[in-house]
Amino acid sequence: MLPPVARRFVAGESAATVLEHTRQMNDGGVGVICNLLGEHYHDRAAADRDTGAYERLLADIGASDLRACVSVKPSQLGLYVDESVFRANLARVVEAGADHGVFVWIDMEDHTTTDATVDAFEYHASEAGEKRGTVATGVGVCLQANRKRTPDDIERLADCPGKVRLVKGAYDPPPDVAYTGKSRVDEAYRDCLCQLFETFSGGIAVGSHDPEMIALAADLHNEYDTPYEIQMLMGVRENAQVDLAGVCDVWQYAPYGSSWPAYFWRRVLERRENALFALRAIAKGKG
Repeated sequence: MLPPVARRFVAGESAATVLEHTRQMNDGGVGVICNLLGEHYHDRAAADRDTGAYERLLADIGASDLRACVSVKPSQLGLYVDESVFRANLARVVEAGADHGVFVWIDMEDHTTTDATVDAFEYHASEAGEKRGTVATGVGVCLQANRKRTPDDIERLADCPGKVRLVKGAYDPPPDVAYTGKSRVDEAYRDCLCQLFETFSGGIAVGSHDPEMIALAADLHNEYDTPYEIQMLMGVRENAQVDLAGVCDVWQYAPYGSSWPAYFWRRVLERRENALFALRAIAKGKG
């Protein structure tokens, strides 16, 4: 059972709870990106199980009036089992999304998965849609600005009809493949964001809680008139999410599922204010 202290960052353990959370956020003008927690599977049965759960969630969203989509992790769909397993399961999820009119995001994980992730996105954003007789625009991919290769990936994907979400990056990649240090990563994020608005014709998702980057995106939108949205995590600057929804498209990344402990502690440890929130809640007996 999900303890109260974790409910700031995790939308419950079931599909029903994340859909109810979505309805509440929609009332404040914020869309929700639903993510079933689970990753790094080395067992095909687990990957197939979560694929089926996403297919059912997509059907539930499609049958509702909710403003929601989903986001999947390659290692959750079987990339560590075999790339062919990931490809097959991702195809199931993307097809279900197309059938029910629901957008599908592909998350980016550690640097060893980048090629497989970008390749799969490019296929589903273009070739797969052409085979169905229409270009699929219901799929997007996450790129991490701290990766030194990201400007090349942006250039490569410039003509894809899908969306790109830009985040600063995590997973502590080695220095030969990624920038380190906050100021250098911030610089890379600004450069990549400018490149996206200058060259990308599809939608751009600004995955950041940084007011400076959000303001830069608004300026770039005014200059290039490129569609964009802001994406933030559940439990982080939620008042700002609702406020921003009054002036631009805002989506909240909301995880759910029984594998919540590791995700919850990651959120607690990454920001001082999150840790203080958790300590206060535990001290009050709400853990």
